[in-house]
Amino acid sequence: MTKYVLLGLNARGELQQFDLLALNEDEAQREAAQRARQADVQVVEVCAARAGKTGFSRQHMSFARMFRRARFDLSLFVYELLALLRAGLALTEALETLDERRRQNQPGAAEEKGHYVLSELIRLMQQGKSFSVSLAAHPDCFSALFVAMVAASEQTGGMTQALERYLQYDGQVSLVRQKIIAASLYPVMLLITGMVVAFFLLWFLAPRFGHVYEGMTHAELPLMSQWLISFGLFVSDHTLASLVCLTTTFAATVVLSMRPAVQQRCLVLLGRIAWIGAMLKLMQLARFYRSLGMLLQGGVALLPSLTMTRELLPLPLQAGLTRSMLSIAQGKKMSESLEHESLMTSVALRLLRAGERNGQIAGMLEQAAMFHEREITQWVDRFARLIEPVLMLIMGLGIGSIVVLLYLPIFDLAGSLQ
Repeated sequence: MTKYVLLGLNARGELQQFDLLALNEDEAQREAAQRARQADVQVVEVCAARAGKTGFSRQHMSFARMFRRARFDLSLFVYELLALLRAGLALTEALETLDERRRQNQPGAAEEKGHYVLSELIRLMQQGKSFSVSLAAHPDCFSALFVAMVAASEQTGGMTQALERYLQYDGQVSLVRQKIIAASLYPVMLLITGMVVAFFLLWFLAPRFGHVYEGMTHAELPLMSQWLISFGLFVSDHTLASLVCLTTTFAATVVLSMRPAVQQRCLVLLGRIAWIGAMLKLMQLARFYRSLGMLLQGGVALLPSLTMTRELLPLPLQAGLTRSMLSIAQGKKMSESLEHESLMTSVALRLLRAGERNGQIAGMLEQAAMFHEREITQWVDRFARLIEPVLMLIMGLGIGSIVVLLYLPIFDLAGSLQ
């Protein structure tokens, strides 16, 4: 018996996975069709699971996903598709136009499997699959939020409006993200520069001071100076190994920082700092409000929208959201359920209550997200202005300490001669 994996799309636009056992591929296809009818899902793909290679496959997928995301710009794709649809082209014709332009601009890119998915989207749609099902077959390129928006627009007939809403959503989220990246770029450069200068002092100056102090019998080196010079001599004698170790450490830090588990752990550690943890929670809630408002405005039902946005929250808040969904399913108001699980700020709570009274929940959630995003932007600006001088002070103290420890025996010798 061979293990197979069935990927199916349900009526709410969610991609589900089922495990199958079959003797061959034909039997797996029959079993998949039967399981799809039982679960009321539409078959997207049936493939064999590779036993014994899970670790390698996941690692390979993570690297492939990283490069694929770097090459596939979803916001640019949505913008170009929206422009063609506004011009009067049919959906398939618009995709074919984008694919032809890509082939002309990047000859030979069609052979690079997975780097671009337009050809695959066209093939799936020509087989009779809907646009949302075709998008769901490529979760590395198209987010679940975007697929759900498209699936809802296919039922209401508002494809262009859904694309416009997604572009607006992506623009607001990207604005906050770019602000955070721009604010953290200068401190990161300061840290890298400080590390390079410190390494140069240890590699170049410390060994030379060590050779000078070897001939000075009257000078007694302080303990810290002895350690520093010994470490500098070691680095100088093993320059290549030190550079390899430093480069490996830097590369490992970059790779680990891209892993979701490490990112979650870092967020948990930062969250324990009161003035940073409160702002991190506000960032997560603002993204949750904006994503939820976009889905609701696009025609997705409340509970499926909450399910799809649950992954945007940290694990403790995800558990609270699950309990809130149970309360909402039992008939409790959305504002009361979310407030009970600490998923509402005071501003968002008042706006959501007003939205429940006038039927504008989606608009009020977006207003709450916009309000908090402005607050986050101001906090990031203040934090950047504070952290930059603090980092410069730490760098100055570190480099100054190295220089003082190197020159301290000379100062002691000059004092003894006087």
